[in-house]
Amino acid sequence: MIRPACLGDETAIRECTISAYQRYVAVIGRKPAPMTADVTSQIMAGHVYVATDDEDRPVGVIVFYPDDDNAMILENIAVAPEYEGKGIGKRLIATCESAARKQGFPHVRLYTNEKMSQNLSIYPHLGYVETGRRIEDGFNRVYFEKKLSHSV
Repeated sequence: MIRPACLGDETAIRECTISAYQRYVAVIGRKPAPMTADVTSQIMAGHVYVATDDEDRPVGVIVFYPDDDNAMILENIAVAPEYEGKGIGKRLIATCESAARKQGFPHVRLYTNEKMSQNLSIYPHLGYVETGRRIEDGFNRVYFEKKLSHSV
């Protein structure tokens, strides 16, 4: 099940994010941005959704929000390693895309670190097109965008 996150999910969201991104710390040389995000503020703003197990425990998380540039921004997606390969990430991304369509946004935009090679192959498979690369906040980021059809 996917639902909006509540403050009671905060610890589980942090644990999920840390476990999903920990493998990249050595590769990048520091914690990826999602590991240091202000989860409380994101939840309170209504930007966080969780995928839950049968006992309503978060096992995946997605953070997205509208941008001033007429797009939905997918800020973060994380799935607990023991739940990878079960389609949870795809369902979370579909939730973001559905929300974007409902709010009338023509695009979803995201970025990932250039050293997260698995992501660089997953996003194009899901219809995202690379739009650029740049260094921001000391991270080498690769930007993607997906043009949405408005049929749900």
